[in-house]
Amino acid sequence: MTPPRTPRPALARLSIVVPCYNEAAVIGETVRRLQALCDSLPDTQAEMIFVDDGSRDATRVLLRGFAAQDQRIRVIGLARNFGHQLAVTAGIDAAGGDAVVLIDADLQDPPEVVAEMLARWREGYDVVYGTRTERPGESWFKLASARAFYRLLNRLSDVPIPLDTGDFRLMDRAVVEVLKAMPERDRFIRGMVSWVGFRQLALPYRRAGRFAGETKYPLRKMLRFAGDGILSFSTRPLQLSIGLGFLSAGLALLGMLYAVVVRLVTTEWVAGWAAIMVAVLFVGGVQLVSIGILGEYIGRIYHEVKRRPLYVTEEEIGARGRNEV
Repeated sequence: MTPPRTPRPALARLSIVVPCYNEAAVIGETVRRLQALCDSLPDTQAEMIFVDDGSRDATRVLLRGFAAQDQRIRVIGLARNFGHQLAVTAGIDAAGGDAVVLIDADLQDPPEVVAEMLARWREGYDVVYGTRTERPGESWFKLASARAFYRLLNRLSDVPIPLDTGDFRLMDRAVVEVLKAMPERDRFIRGMVSWVGFRQLALPYRRAGRFAGETKYPLRKMLRFAGDGILSFSTRPLQLSIGLGFLSAGLALLGMLYAVVVRLVTTEWVAGWAAIMVAVLFVGGVQLVSIGILGEYIGRIYHEVKRRPLYVTEEEIGARGRNEV
């Protein structure tokens, strides 16, 4: 752990970024608890930035009403569902605080922990990230797969990424400016923050159960997100494909030696289609895996060179945005 630098002054501007997607069942309680948090922070000018990621329920309508009642609330409505990481990016781009907090709207990450994060930031830390000590309400499969993913990612990545952490964190303005200068499309925010460096501190906390609604990360999205994390921070899958190629060549050589020995020691030679099929399928499988890994990296290059915007904003509501209601 890097020691903190000189403590910061008490007065601070705080931006709280909340990505939302179909959160109508919980958004009222989320706003209430965040408002209570902001009211409890001394010497802090706080703003709450809710990024509606193309919700199909009443989330944006409710957010408009809250923004009309509280000038600290800003709403950024994206033109469609761009995904959690890009919604977070939109909020980071819009945030103007000296410190920026990322927190999901489902209340699994308690807003009250932000006060302690802010205290650690004032001590001189640039990033304070939450580390989950307990995760009630989640299935054994999700817990086991998350645990395995973070450990696999750390073995493959050139950048150490803290275990058992999500995007719930506080970042200093200097860190935010570096993130804004990183325009890659396939974003893995927690890995990007680790790559940036600066003085980072883990803050253990007990994660709460989901207040309402259902997870926005089913198995398919979890696997895709895991792939983004691995491919964005490691080239070792390419090295793995090379290793598979050498393994295939070695097994093929052993097969040839076996064929020569059998031919020399027996007078009966029966051509075996099974051995041929196994060899062909194995070599073909290795080739397809290697081509698939290579294709993933090439596909990412293709998306990057098109230079499309990361997200499209449909409307902005609040003190800094133009009110398009």
